[in-house]
Amino acid sequence: DVIHCHDHHTGLVPFMTAYCNQYRHLRQVPTVLTIHNAQYQGQFGWNKLHYLPAFDVWKTGMLDWKGSINPLASAIKCAWKVSTVSPSYLDEISHKANGLESLFAQERGKSVGILNGIDNDVWNPASDHMLEKQFNVRTADSGKKANKEALCRVFNLDASKPLFTFIGRLVGEKGADLLPEIFYHALRQFNGQMNVLVLGSGDPDVENWLRGLKDVFPGNYNAYIGYNEQLSHQIYAGADFLLMPSRVEPCGLNQMYALRYGTVPIVRRIGGLKDTVIDIGDGGFGVCHDQTSAWDVGHAIGRAMELYADKKKVKEIRKYMMNIDHSWDRAAQEYINLYQI
Repeated sequence: DVIHCHDHHTGLVPFMTAYCNQYRHLRQVPTVLTIHNAQYQGQFGWNKLHYLPAFDVWKTGMLDWKGSINPLASAIKCAWKVSTVSPSYLDEISHKANGLESLFAQERGKSVGILNGIDNDVWNPASDHMLEKQFNVRTADSGKKANKEALCRVFNLDASKPLFTFIGRLVGEKGADLLPEIFYHALRQFNGQMNVLVLGSGDPDVENWLRGLKDVFPGNYNAYIGYNEQLSHQIYAGADFLLMPSRVEPCGLNQMYALRYGTVPIVRRIGGLKDTVIDIGDGGFGVCHDQTSAWDVGHAIGRAMELYADKKKVKEIRKYMMNIDHSWDRAAQEYINLYQI
């Protein structure tokens, strides 16, 4: 048996199985902690200590981090093994982890980064009934074209132009606060030769700015403010490029969905994005940038426009992208290996 914990919500479990008499029958059961986001640690004061089961008092230090009970820090100390949801995120949190940097560095020897996977049955353009037209690697060109045309009809866009999209939460972590500026300048720079479609919700100010762009660029820009699972599938199938200018991205799944549906990801080199997207300049299949800034993302959009003009290259990388395996089968095997403690 293995007890597998996730984030601070279950962070006290490794401590309790190791040091609380109530759970001493679990003392020899290995514990594994997976960290999805180290920014959230669940700290609370010592005045709530009485909520915990009785434990060996000389082990109080296993709960403490900088004067508070910190479930995430405790789990890092007590778990037999620690994993993060991508190798690059493991590297990053040794340098930036909301105060836990030294602890991550100290416990690095028992830690590993394992990329999350996606459900290849749910995210499969060949069997996805939410699409206008299903397609596979062999029929991707015609399938993408049909889905793009259907999408553009609904949102009053010209299907002959490259379609850029953002799908996700409209929050600072995702770089969404920069989207109004990025899209405004890109649409002006390319003078109506590109389209943008946004799907997401979050910060009300960002939502309002993105709504407002519809009046500035009618026929080239549109936005659906909210969540719509079916529409997200249709956008992945019909878009040419997906933007992910994230400030923080421990793993990221949207870029994997995009690859599965033959949509070129435009991403910042950070966390799981760095591990899953290789820049076209390095012989890869995506467009990467180093900073979450309007200038960096704007430059990446310019590179994507150049790529779009090279139809042969687009077909080549689309075929390659759609054959990449980001299924849970791969990730599950890595976890099985981790469980061999």
